[in-house]
Amino acid sequence: MESGKNPWQIIDTKEIYENPWIRLTEYQVLNPAGNPGIYGKVHFQNRAIGIVAMDTEDNVYLVQQFRFAIDQATWEIPEGGGPFDETPLAAAKRELQEETGLKAENWEELLTIHTSNSVTDEIGYVFLATGLSQHETNFEETEDIRIKKIPFENVLDDVMSGKITDSLTMAAILKLQVLRSQR
Repeated sequence: MESGKNPWQIIDTKEIYENPWIRLTEYQVLNPAGNPGIYGKVHFQNRAIGIVAMDTEDNVYLVQQFRFAIDQATWEIPEGGGPFDETPLAAAKRELQEETGLKAENWEELLTIHTSNSVTDEIGYVFLATGLSQHETNFEETEDIRIKKIPFENVLDDVMSGKITDSLTMAAILKLQVLRSQR
């Protein structure tokens, strides 16, 4: 297969469902072997945004939220949606303060990630935030959040042991560990 060339041929497109957060599209296709089939794509109406907020004592701030889609509460880095008319950094600053009450003096982009590229076009951006100061939270009505700060090494252990399973959190903590080991 030639790099970058789409081997799928779209025959027809049908919008199945849309709300303020997602749009589901069904495609009638010819697959790479030339056979007819269907493909579904979930389009997210926002970018995924995540923030590793780290204080001067090497603690990371995590939030716990109940995630409706998986029917469980998870500990994760502060995360949220970033509208496409807002830069990823502006969204990260907003989300950090909304969920933790923190503001940061220093921001560094850690990674860009496709969260589940077999069924969705969602793209995520994760930032490292340092130089933290505490302010007021501003939870959305859908958020019931607990906040804790724990040493980076403990967060890394929770990722490695499978206690933390959130994909943005896992990718960010693992990348940050690699970057720290290279310094």
